[in-house]
Amino acid sequence: MVKFVETSVRDGHQSLFATRMSTEEVVELCKIYDKAGFHAIEMWGGATFDACMRFLDEDPWERLRAVKKVCKKTKLQMLFRGQNILGYRHYSDDVVDMFCKKSIENGIDIIRVFDALNDIRNLKQAVESTKKYGGECQIALSYTTSPVHTIDYYVKLAKEVQKLGADSLCIKDMAGVLLPEDAKKLVKAIKKEVKLPLELHSHCTAGVAMMSYMEAIEAGVDIVDVSLSPLSNGTAQPSTQAMAMALKGTKYDPKLNMKAIHEAEPLMTSIVEEYIEKGLLIPKSFEVNPNILTYQVPGGMLSNMIKQLHDQGAMDRYQDVLNEIPKVRKDLGYPPLVTPLSQMVGTQAVLNVLNGERYKMCAKEIRDYLHGMYGKAPARINKEVKEKIIGNDKVITCRPADLLKPEFEKLKERYKNIARSDEDVLSLALFEQVAVGFLKKKYAKEDNEADEFEMYV
Repeated sequence: MVKFVETSVRDGHQSLFATRMSTEEVVELCKIYDKAGFHAIEMWGGATFDACMRFLDEDPWERLRAVKKVCKKTKLQMLFRGQNILGYRHYSDDVVDMFCKKSIENGIDIIRVFDALNDIRNLKQAVESTKKYGGECQIALSYTTSPVHTIDYYVKLAKEVQKLGADSLCIKDMAGVLLPEDAKKLVKAIKKEVKLPLELHSHCTAGVAMMSYMEAIEAGVDIVDVSLSPLSNGTAQPSTQAMAMALKGTKYDPKLNMKAIHEAEPLMTSIVEEYIEKGLLIPKSFEVNPNILTYQVPGGMLSNMIKQLHDQGAMDRYQDVLNEIPKVRKDLGYPPLVTPLSQMVGTQAVLNVLNGERYKMCAKEIRDYLHGMYGKAPARINKEVKEKIIGNDKVITCRPADLLKPEFEKLKERYKNIARSDEDVLSLALFEQVAVGFLKKKYAKEDNEADEFEMYV
């Protein structure tokens, strides 16, 4: 039997329409999903936290608590970027620790932790904290292809993850570039050396994910990530229903409650139609693009790059930027294209093309990366490029977070007039500018409603 993790209420709508699903919609779907027999529901983390406050005027912590209330049988899972947590820089260990604590207290059962560079040092604190507070910790290996990202590389990494104390392991194929034969070989190699349950996460962007899932399942993978139709395929995960039917009657049958799945379909259909009508879900997102296998550009990175070019009136340079991305990635030591590195590499490729000179302009994040502030690059960085951007500056070799002083209590004191809980402080730690405005507005509204209530009592 292969277990399914349902991702539509996190990665499904993050990949297809920029994480705009409302808490009400998420809760209604999860109420039904809880009857379906999933191993877990991935419903938090990733970009959901930022999007709740920035675009939906909702509190992400309240979403988590609301979903936990309706999910009595199924574990809730989140995506966590190691020392980056859910943001775009490294945070101090005390912030990482408190975020794990509060996530688990508010309803998360499984924390999937990954690092964009697969730097084990950036995972350590999150693993320790998750285990300390009674959560299940899954470590995800950011999958990519390059001269250094071989099967031996991933097997060695998986063995290190097992030593770190993870409860399970995930192959995180964020760009959907894992080919069927490679999936079979990789799963077999990892299962031979590592005893942890193994999960596979992929995207259908290149059109090969379902084939790769089937090969991985036959090779021994234990869990796969799926997304309810019609919020599947394209830049999202393979269809829950299609995978369930493909495995029905075999020894891998997930034995889902298909009655519950079919009950959720009309609701999901209406949600998709609503967001297409709003212009937030572009039907093109459902298209298959095998060229992704060449450029290794994840869906979110591609949409961000297109917006940058559109805003600059430079869509005619689209192909030039696509051609530049693999070159930038090679220069930077082949980092996997996953948040935040995907955005950094994409932006640098746009700058290189539009400025007519490579690395004439450089984003601050790229400079930080070259100074070692994100961790260790998978391969050697181009020496000439490095010297052009940061000269002879000193590059750190320690774990980046070792240079950070504790932040949580200082933030708590700084925002004592705004934050009314540790959860509020964490929101401010991750997305300070957005959270300040959001919390002021939220509590002003609550206070006004309380005053009005007292008037009528």
